[in-house]
Amino acid sequence: MFPRYLSSPLLGATLSLGLVGTAVAAPPSYVPLNGNPNGTYRIDAQHTNVFFTIGHVGIAQFTGRFDRISGTYTFNGRHPQRDKVDITIPAASINTNFALRDEHLRSKEFFDVKRYPNITFVGTRYTPDGAHGGTLRGNLTLHGVSKPVVFLVREVGAGEVSYLPKPWGGYLSGFVATTTIHRSDFGMTAYLPEGLSNAIHIEVEVEGVKE
Repeated sequence: MFPRYLSSPLLGATLSLGLVGTAVAAPPSYVPLNGNPNGTYRIDAQHTNVFFTIGHVGIAQFTGRFDRISGTYTFNGRHPQRDKVDITIPAASINTNFALRDEHLRSKEFFDVKRYPNITFVGTRYTPDGAHGGTLRGNLTLHGVSKPVVFLVREVGAGEVSYLPKPWGGYLSGFVATTTIHRSDFGMTAYLPEGLSNAIHIEVEVEGVKE
């Protein structure tokens, strides 16, 4: 049974007034900008993410990230052979939300960050596949070893964003790039095969400011 104050005529009238004729307008939809992405961009490190996902002891997936990234990219829709990508990631910026594990990953058994401080990617060729995506080929250097890799690229949006303050505002563009590598190709074989998977899925969410 409801308390007396919840069943009063005054409360019933108040609820009725609040529910009748009070349709709420739906908020406007979020729509990616559809400007021209051509140009050379500086990577905005505060809005760019590098994630990696690895199999853990045969029972689950585990995702970590790198907290620092820098570089530039050039996109030319008419002449994709002129596209350029040059990215650097400090290996010591690895972050798995557990400090002890991060220190282990920085050690000689894994990334050996004192000997190999940077992970780099230099694009060599971009091949469009439709208006908003394609494949990006390039050389990934990890753990002191360089290997060719292929990223699948999807353009998210591009356009002028004047309401954001510097250094984030201006003409921006954004892409998502994914690939899968095998860590043994780069000399990282710790805990193979039973502890950690050889295959590592990589996803890069890139936002850049036009120079």
